[in-house]
Amino acid sequence: MKKLLKNYISTFDGLSKEVWWLSLITLINRAGTMVIPFLSLYLTEDLGFTLSNVGTIMTAFGLGSVLGSWLGGKLTDKIGYYKIMVFSLFVSGFMFIALQFLKDIFSLSLGIFILMIVADMFRPAMFVALSAYSKPENKIRSVTLIRLAINLGFSAGPAVGGLIIVGLGYGGLFWVDGITCIAATLLLIKVLNPKKTRIQDNIIVDNPYSAYKDKPFIIFLFALFLFGFIFLQYFSTMPLYYREIHVLSELQIGLLLGANGFFIFLLEMPLIKYLESTRFTKTTLILFGAYLTAISFLILNFTSWTGILIFGMFLMTVGEMIAFPFANAFALQQAKKGNQGEYMALYSIAFSFAHIFGHKSGMELVEGYGYENTWYIMTSLGVLCMLLLFILKQYMKAKPNVA
Repeated sequence: MKKLLKNYISTFDGLSKEVWWLSLITLINRAGTMVIPFLSLYLTEDLGFTLSNVGTIMTAFGLGSVLGSWLGGKLTDKIGYYKIMVFSLFVSGFMFIALQFLKDIFSLSLGIFILMIVADMFRPAMFVALSAYSKPENKIRSVTLIRLAINLGFSAGPAVGGLIIVGLGYGGLFWVDGITCIAATLLLIKVLNPKKTRIQDNIIVDNPYSAYKDKPFIIFLFALFLFGFIFLQYFSTMPLYYREIHVLSELQIGLLLGANGFFIFLLEMPLIKYLESTRFTKTTLILFGAYLTAISFLILNFTSWTGILIFGMFLMTVGEMIAFPFANAFALQQAKKGNQGEYMALYSIAFSFAHIFGHKSGMELVEGYGYENTWYIMTSLGVLCMLLLFILKQYMKAKPNVA
């Protein structure tokens, strides 16, 4: 056990202290956004909104996220990632607190739309900061550390949020959300002030190439959207499948979904360190991750045995662990020849679009065609994603330095 622990810890060797601080700030920020998992409950149970009203507000949520990511990328290229991260965290903290005082459909939709614009400006800025603070050879593991922080934040947030609701009600949730964002800002100013930090990879591009003209990157974005679309079913339609078809209890569903975060925490960093030492290209590894995720849907239709759910979750989790870090690293690699903020904004936007369309489309497919046909459709979308990644791989092999 001592040797295993030592080997696990060694997978984090070489990461800069700035990356560790950025991970801690991300952890605080993500754990702090505990309003999000309870938003639909708050809107229906506390404010008495209809499901149609909730759908309208969640659409505003998604649109704000897309616009925020785009704006964050633009401003990051103009005034730098540090100022954008400070602004986004600090202002969104006060906006989370103010959100509890909005009670009607119009003001809430507008409030959440503006909040998400400000909050999601953080994402492209954070990715550019991550690139600057990481040595080129450590970028994939730095991305993986950030993912661990995000997963821990998302795991801890809902648990703490539930306790806050019981003790203080939904109002307390908004206050804690806001205060954690402001606390993360103060920590960021203290430890990542440009005067105190060391840039590991300072990329200056004299004639930046537009991300919108980068053909391989555009192919990659479409593949990422499809991957995000099917991946998100595990957090929207899949829990309903567990409940309605396999009759799992809330506790069993929670344990199954929690296993995803546990596997990631335990296995992702060692797995990434091992895969970095192989000769596989980033596109090959992303393709393999997409393959595992697509197969995780297909196998559900082969048997009614409940144990297949665990196997499916494991396949999806391994697919996610491989695909996301190397997809992020590919985006950072492509961004070296252009405006980094613009590239990382489009990377964030691709996943935001998956959020906007994935959840609702999955529900509509289940309602119209049933779970079995929906899983076949998700598998087909996974195959289309793999085809795009294969085309990307061939493109990169033929023209490795093409813009």
